[in-house]
Amino acid sequence: MGIDNTSKARARKMMLWFGIISMVMMFAGLTSSYVVSKTRPDWLTDYDLPSVFLYSTIAIVISSFTFHFAKKQILNGNRQAANILMIATFILGSLFVIMQFMGFDEIIKDGFRFTGGASNVRVSFVYIIIVTHLVHLFAGLIVLLVVIYNHFRKKYSKGNMLGFSLGLTFWHFVDILWIYLFLFLYFFK
Repeated sequence: MGIDNTSKARARKMMLWFGIISMVMMFAGLTSSYVVSKTRPDWLTDYDLPSVFLYSTIAIVISSFTFHFAKKQILNGNRQAANILMIATFILGSLFVIMQFMGFDEIIKDGFRFTGGASNVRVSFVYIIIVTHLVHLFAGLIVLLVVIYNHFRKKYSKGNMLGFSLGLTFWHFVDILWIYLFLFLYFFK
């Protein structure tokens, strides 16, 4: 006897939440290590994150809204508006990635590297935390491309939104995670 659709949906949602919880634990460990390392005598306190990280935060927050409203448009039967909103979400997510690398470039121009003589413990943590988040955002972009592909194949409808909803949940998680990380890195020097 096969598993019914409700059980499959529940299992998929549970797997997503296990993944999210694992990521929360990983970033809790990274930020805890940052806090503990802050007591080091060589900790850099007078360096501010480049402003491009704020702009990237704005882009990723807007992308969560565009993705959310894309779902609303599908539920309302407006596929064309959903197309535009999902493509806008992908563009904003890609813009976020570009701005993150622009931020790294500014950090390097300020004279800080990840390792070596021009490195600093705090800035190395900034690199590690942001690169780790970028890995998850790349996964989010892949998920988004799958959602867009399935949308163009007309897979989603009012009664069939599981894949879309899972992708949206993951995207919102990555967004909320970045807001936390940005505020943590910005205020906790």
